Amino acid sequence: MRLSKRRRHRREARRPEPGGAEPAEAEPGTGFAAELRSIQKAFFGVQANDNIDFNVRWGEVHALLGENGAGKSTLCSVLAGLYRPDSGKIIVDGTPVQFRSPQDALAAGVGMVYQHFRLVDTFTVAENLALGHEAEGRLSRRKIESDVTALSEAYELPVSPRAQIWQLSVGEQQRVEILKLLHRGVRILILDEPTAVLTPQESQSLFRTIRLMAEQGKAIIFVSHKLDEVLAVSDRVTVLRSTAKVAELPIRNADAGTLARLMVGREVELPERRDRKAKAEPVLTVRGMTVAGDRGFEAVSGVDLDVRGGEIVGIAGVAGNGQREFAEALAGLRRTALGQVILDGTDITNASPLQRIRSGLGFIPEDRLGMGLAGGLPLEANLILKSYRWPPHRRGPRLASGAIKRSTRRLTERFDIRGSVTDFPVRFLSGGNLQRAILARELSQDPKVLIASSPTRGLDIAAIGAVRELLLEQRRNGTAIVLLSEDLDELRSMADIILVIYEGRIVGQVPPDQFDPEDVGLMMAGLTPNHGGPDG
Repeated sequence: MRLSKRRRHRREARRPEPGGAEPAEAEPGTGFAAELRSIQKAFFGVQANDNIDFNVRWGEVHALLGENGAGKSTLCSVLAGLYRPDSGKIIVDGTPVQFRSPQDALAAGVGMVYQHFRLVDTFTVAENLALGHEAEGRLSRRKIESDVTALSEAYELPVSPRAQIWQLSVGEQQRVEILKLLHRGVRILILDEPTAVLTPQESQSLFRTIRLMAEQGKAIIFVSHKLDEVLAVSDRVTVLRSTAKVAELPIRNADAGTLARLMVGREVELPERRDRKAKAEPVLTVRGMTVAGDRGFEAVSGVDLDVRGGEIVGIAGVAGNGQREFAEALAGLRRTALGQVILDGTDITNASPLQRIRSGLGFIPEDRLGMGLAGGLPLEANLILKSYRWPPHRRGPRLASGAIKRSTRRLTERFDIRGSVTDFPVRFLSGGNLQRAILARELSQDPKVLIASSPTRGLDIAAIGAVRELLLEQRRNGTAIVLLSEDLDELRSMADIILVIYEGRIVGQVPPDQFDPEDVGLMMAGLTPNHGGPDG
């Protein structure tokens, strides 16, 4: 493996260099791995962090909770060197520092595993670990591969150093992200929603790794919206609300109800499905659907599906097993190689996305900004992306600006979309408000069929409740819904029937009243509940 010669690696985080971390005198007696004191951060005049204090001890797992937009990601990004605070102090191992880049943070032993992995798909695991090293001369491929093997064994993160990233499961890719930081000598790890795409078994394995790292003296910051996970793995928890810190307490003094109230300032109860009789005839019928993936291999193989009006059919599976390709094929964004798709009696197998929209199909993609919204456009433009061709948003050849503004106000109020500013790019909204914007656009079209792909991934408990209630309202109104999710609790509480997908095939069907998360998790991993081999 050859890498171009780079500038000399900073040997100590405390040594000042031009443009690098700038340490001051150590502050004795704190005993913390990292501290953030009175952190203030705003974007375009909108406050993101308001005078927040936060710390994490060596050998501790400290959870960070809060609604979307509460300031969690901003605070973590300040510590990871991605953002510079407007004011406040960052102290690492007793030494105040000023990070000017993530590279400075890494040099100080601070690293972050982001929700969206930052790996090169066509590179091997070892090659991804080598990226960004400031070594002089050449890096030995054999040495990197040996390091991967040693770290994998030490931290129970099994992965082949020679495997290419695209060949790995999502859980294995996450292991690579953690190994990258460990290989760089990181001692303070920030994990942002690390279980969002894992099976229950993979989540438990990750928790063991997190506790092992803490036992070995590392400091872990665990960001999650799943309260049961925070209670299971953390030592302390800090709660943010509306950009400010509202509580910090030992996990032994916390429970799910208390944490939820602290997060949103009120009692929260997630809505669940109520039994009702769906229409007898399917509104959406899929027969023998086969879809190719991005690399030409079959991503979906012979899937059959019937969804009736007023019914939610849940599809459980680990990311990367064909759900994305299946959803995109239903929406007309990906070609169906074999099979048939019928919507309300009309064959739409080869129909364009626009024809499917006109036939009554709505689509909530898993990638909110990459596919669901035009990030550089304001909210107003995003809300009419599917309706600008027709009245009342169009009069002859021109857009009807008055009608568009009235629709925007109405949808903003109805779907409680917060933080929007006229002509302000929608990409600056929080995750929960981005999802509400997509739901507002799709549901305002009164769809006959709604494809919802991971609609609550990464959202806080209040936003999850709002999204679920909107989906259940559509169910009550007679919409046929396909709900694709890795969140088994969500599927259990929302779906009328749950199908399990593995390597592009439906390998199991589970009624909610017979739901066992361990069994479903095994099927999601390609195993039968009686611990047999992969399902065919």
